[in-house]
Amino acid sequence: MSQATPRTDPRIVRTRRMLRDALVELLEEMDVEKISVNRLAERATINRVTFYLHYRDIPDMMEKMADEMIEDLRAILQSPAARQSPAQQAEGWPLMVNLLEHIAENFRFYKVILTTRRTTVFTEKFLRLLTDMVVERIDSPEGEANLAALGIQRDVVVWYGSSALIGTIISWLRNDMPYTPLYLAKQFMLMRRQHEKPPVLPRATDQ
Repeated sequence: MSQATPRTDPRIVRTRRMLRDALVELLEEMDVEKISVNRLAERATINRVTFYLHYRDIPDMMEKMADEMIEDLRAILQSPAARQSPAQQAEGWPLMVNLLEHIAENFRFYKVILTTRRTTVFTEKFLRLLTDMVVERIDSPEGEANLAALGIQRDVVVWYGSSALIGTIISWLRNDMPYTPLYLAKQFMLMRRQHEKPPVLPRATDQ
């Protein structure tokens, strides 16, 4: 997850990591409403005063954790390694591969925060990120031409595409990642190609 920047005190990073890990552990055991600052601080082996040096309360902590999560994911998606040629993209959507590999490397964290009830701040922010990815793919001359040919509204494609992505990723996590990130990304690509096939026009003999 987020790493320390040159201007970040390592002690602050360490304390926040301890709190984050403690919250994940507690979410595996109970509903978020049952998690108090006292219980969280005790699990993280810090005192309540230290907690309040970093966060106002637990909702504030989750909001900031969600922001850090999105920063991590955007950094991965915007890295030079993620930007590959069209030919390479056709092999498996490298942006999605990088995203899924990161999620797999932090499996416990993402499984808990994306599949736990009433931690919607994470899923809402993640959905916005996936929506941006879908928009980036369809906002091209080729994408617009395909939508026009199929008679499909752009906003419907965005809603459908982003919801399908987040739903599949959450199910993948809930089922303990039965497929590798590369395989799942290729499955996404195959489905996208299927949906992007040009419409079959009726032949003269069919009329």
